[in-house]
Amino acid sequence: MPTSNGSVMDLHTEYVKIKAHYAGDMLISDLEASMTYPELCEEVREICSLQQRQPFTLKWIDDEGDPCTISSQMELEEAFRLYGRSRKSGLLLHVFPSIPEKPGLPCPGEDSK
Repeated sequence: MPTSNGSVMDLHTEYVKIKAHYAGDMLISDLEASMTYPELCEEVREICSLQQRQPFTLKWIDDEGDPCTISSQMELEEAFRLYGRSRKSGLLLHVFPSIPEKPGLPCPGEDSK
C-alpha cells in the first residue's frame, strides 16, 4: 500500500495519476513518482503516439490555474511534489506538439483556457 509522510510522498512506492491532454483527447496513465524526466518524455511519446523526432512541450496546471512548463528533472519533481500535497484526481498535463518561439511565450495552439 502506498505510504506518505505528511505532505511528502515516498517516491519509491507512490504513483501519480497523469491526465494528459493532447490533440483534443485526455489520456490517463499511472506513473511511478520516482520516474525521471527522460522516462516521462518517453512515456508521453508512447501514450500520445508522437514520433521520436517530434518536439513537444509539457505543461501542468498549478493550484492557481497557471500553466507551468516541465522541461527538467527539477520541474518534474516540483509538479509531483505539489500533486502529492493537493491529492487531486490527477496531475493535469498538457502536451503540445511544438515548442514556444521564445522562453516564456505560449506554445503554438496554447490559449489562456
